[in-house]
Amino acid sequence: MRHTNRETTTHTLTRLIKALDAKHPVTITYTKADGTETIRTIEIYDIVVTNAGDIVLKAMDRETGESRSFRLDRLVSYTIHRSEYTVARPAADEPKARPAHGLATVTVLYPVDLPITARIDLLADALAA
Repeated sequence: MRHTNRETTTHTLTRLIKALDAKHPVTITYTKADGTETIRTIEIYDIVVTNAGDIVLKAMDRETGESRSFRLDRLVSYTIHRSEYTVARPAADEPKARPAHGLATVTVLYPVDLPITARIDLLADALAA
């Protein structure tokens, strides 16, 4: 188990992107908006950045089978598993409708043929812009 307070956001994000690329589920300890903690096993299918600059993991919750969003800064700890995804997720190829009002997101595309460190650098550059 990795504790997010013991590593940089870049290291956490790098490991979660690797889990996404390899389609490995992740068990997270997450602090909800009301301050309570919950433990979930999730299957990440997208990572987005909001207009406010928050990094959000979009994932399928294995317990409920529903799509959920988790802010990276609210992760307390996580464990990446070696198993494969099992939960059916939204159609990945369909363009996602973005809300006109409220929470807006920016999808950052990165080339998959680059090493993971180069992809993290591209993501960091996109966040800074």
